[in-house]
Amino acid sequence: MPSSNINSVIAVLPVKDQDTAVGWYKKLLGRDADIVPIEGVAEWQLAESAWIQVTTDPERAGSATVIIGVNDIDSQCALCAVANVPHGEVIEYPEIIKMIEVFDPDGNKIAFVQDISNMA
Repeated sequence: MPSSNINSVIAVLPVKDQDTAVGWYKKLLGRDADIVPIEGVAEWQLAESAWIQVTTDPERAGSATVIIGVNDIDSQCALCAVANVPHGEVIEYPEIIKMIEVFDPDGNKIAFVQDISNMA
């Protein structure tokens, strides 16, 4: 892609019950939201220019998928266990990625993915 004007990404996760969802994401991410700009919206910064936003939107709740890159899938599995957030089995696409999936209370899918393409 040629030079881009894009400088950040925010993934929006629609939920039915904001309080339940924010509590779940606090467990998953191990901390409170970084900002709550307005009622019904909570945001966590995951990397320099990467955010997730949990927002009340009952009609669309459970329809999102977010892929989050991690350095080590085994470490992420351990962090999920500490947070008491169940995850699926590690799926490996040899020489490409390893990944796990978790689902928030509304059914939004969060996939944690480790790039293993340069591991040899």
